[in-house]
Amino acid sequence: MIKLKRTTSKNQDFLTLVEQLDVYLTITDGEEHSFYDQFNKLDNINHVVLAYDEGVAVGSGAIKEFDADSVEVKRMYTSPKGRGQGVATLVLKELETWAQEFGYKKTILETGVRQFEAVGFYKKNGYETIPNYGQYKGIENSLCFEKTLI
Repeated sequence: MIKLKRTTSKNQDFLTLVEQLDVYLTITDGEEHSFYDQFNKLDNINHVVLAYDEGVAVGSGAIKEFDADSVEVKRMYTSPKGRGQGVATLVLKELETWAQEFGYKKTILETGVRQFEAVGFYKKNGYETIPNYGQYKGIENSLCFEKTLI
């Protein structure tokens, strides 16, 4: 059974999953990895959700404030051991719930066009494509999404 835990970006299990995510992104982002990597630092991330399967961290995600109404979803990852179990959906729903508890009205995020699984996942979970925001404006390999929280 998958168990969720709210924590911070200082959690060692989160840091381990982020390392695995970064290895994956280095491959999929290719030459553009250093551009994207600069926006994925953990300094401003204080709200993390971890998913555990039999005591082992198998998924992660985080939120950070984007503006007064929105949080940005960051560092979503499911390890190979956790895939196919709905881990990512559980983590994302918990992040959305947490954002609502803080009074935010929507979540936004960016993912790469080459991350086909992620694009499909976000669409499946009610996210709609929006114009690229902030640092992603004009970046052809970025896709930005948003979801209004109820």
